[in-house]
Amino acid sequence: MNTHEEFCLLTATHFTAVRRTRTEKLRKEFASIEAAKTFASTYNDKRTMIYAINDLGNSAHICNA
Repeated sequence: MNTHEEFCLLTATHFTAVRRTRTEKLRKEFASIEAAKTFASTYNDKRTMIYAINDLGNSAHICNA
């Protein structure tokens, strides 16, 4: 994890789970990274991208779940 990703993770106010297919993009917001990962686990394919977002509007990809 680089410095920017660490900063976003440490200062995150919420997390976003993003899934993309050929025809659509799904984006859902969560209060915690655990909640975002729980949502992602319902797909069981490790293709949901989890982003941390802070008050400054910074965001960083944290993991795929």
